[in-house]
Amino acid sequence: MSTQKTDRHDLNDLLTLMARLRTPKTGCPWDLKQTFDSILPHTLEEAYEVADAIEQKDYPQLRDELGDLLFQVIFYSRLGEEAGHFTFADIVDQLVSKLLRRHPHVFPDGTLASDNQTTPIDEAEIKQRWEMIKAEERAEKGMNDSVLDDVPQTLPGLNRAQKIQKRAASVGFDWFEFMPVKAKLIEELDEIEEARAQQDQDALEDEVGDLFFSCVNLARHLKVDPETAMRRANRKFERRFRRVETLAKARDIDMTQSNLEVLDSLWDEAKAEGL
Repeated sequence: MSTQKTDRHDLNDLLTLMARLRTPKTGCPWDLKQTFDSILPHTLEEAYEVADAIEQKDYPQLRDELGDLLFQVIFYSRLGEEAGHFTFADIVDQLVSKLLRRHPHVFPDGTLASDNQTTPIDEAEIKQRWEMIKAEERAEKGMNDSVLDDVPQTLPGLNRAQKIQKRAASVGFDWFEFMPVKAKLIEELDEIEEARAQQDQDALEDEVGDLFFSCVNLARHLKVDPETAMRRANRKFERRFRRVETLAKARDIDMTQSNLEVLDSLWDEAKAEGL
């Protein structure tokens, strides 16, 4: 007779497992000593591993990484419950309520049972409503001073720049044509050259930051996600550079002693191979 388990674990099993891990005396020593702050770096790492699996189109790995990311949420919910802040049920309830509120074009009565029988509204109108609803939510939280109030300070630089720009654009502070965006990029390059000529390192850092901010703006107007584009560029450079190392080794070229012209020729070879 087979003893193979056929029942699949569900969310309740995961919640039970987390509670067991955090049970004093009988739980896991590592899990017991964790706090919101100590888990945060792991959460960020797991989120990037999810992104990597998606970009690699490695769906078995994505399934695994999504599980790891979900476990972070479960861990936080357990810590919140132990401290009396919130439970996992509270998290789910607030999330569903928020999404119902933000999608009146799908749930007109604000309930899961409601249904939109009218003609679907266009994407531009949906976006406008979305921003209005989020503005109302910020007002309810007492964030009345600026549309930028709840943009997280801890976001990666490119992501935060994009979010800041989108918020500013939501109230009309944006260019509506491509050429001014391009002109601003050129202007920032000129200002970098001026700071370099003056040998002003502080100004250089400031101007390079402005250049990056303008690059994010350029990407946004071209409907390109800057963080995704940056990761793609990193991977492309890494592929080509690894190939340069391989070519150099095969030809007994010491890269540390070779001149840039030789290395550039190897780079062009790697590029010609489609890497």
